[in-house]
Amino acid sequence: MSKAPAPNEWREARRQSARDAIVDAAWALVREEGLAALTLRDLAKRAKITTPTVYAYFDSKHAIYDAMFGQAATDFADRSIGLESIATEDPYVLFTASMRSFVDFCTSDVARYQLLFQRTIPGFEPSAESYAPAVRVLELGQQIFRSIGLSDPADFDIGTAIIAGLINQQLANDPGGTRWSALLDRTVDIWADGLGLPPDPPTRTRRETHPQGSGHGTPATRSTS
Repeated sequence: MSKAPAPNEWREARRQSARDAIVDAAWALVREEGLAALTLRDLAKRAKITTPTVYAYFDSKHAIYDAMFGQAATDFADRSIGLESIATEDPYVLFTASMRSFVDFCTSDVARYQLLFQRTIPGFEPSAESYAPAVRVLELGQQIFRSIGLSDPADFDIGTAIIAGLINQQLANDPGGTRWSALLDRTVDIWADGLGLPPDPPTRTRRETHPQGSGHGTPATRSTS
């Protein structure tokens, strides 16, 4: 017979459940109205509670953003860490898969991308606890870069800037489409050639076609952090 939870454990589990419900309501709201449009009044209405009840679990709107950031960063880490299970002797397979995973994750949820990778909320900085999963992904990314001979930190900075450019263009000019995200493999090939990496390994098949899609084709100007 299982032991009943202690009163303190039960209260903490109930409190965490209530916090999770508020965070879920916050995500639903910002995905409809935009990340910066979150207000505690609208959040309370969406969660079917009162505004004072929201304050009973979060002392500020930034505290809610922090909880959302931690949840999103954990999802990102879980997805990225899963790349380690790819069985291959060719590091380019893991490298390309990591780039594809990053692009797909970012383009699948605009609000989540903005919270994790852009400074959309004035004055907001995630707590060390919420940011920790993102640090794990950063370390994994650097490890993957080193596996193909890119050990200079500047190489990692350039690589993430290039991929972020594709993501920004996709979200700004063709949301829901693939005009820019479909260029990922070709972009990786061109980039690798420019770095003087081994020519044309089996996993670096050059793409000759230019995917077409909707969108204005103007450069995205939003900056990533």
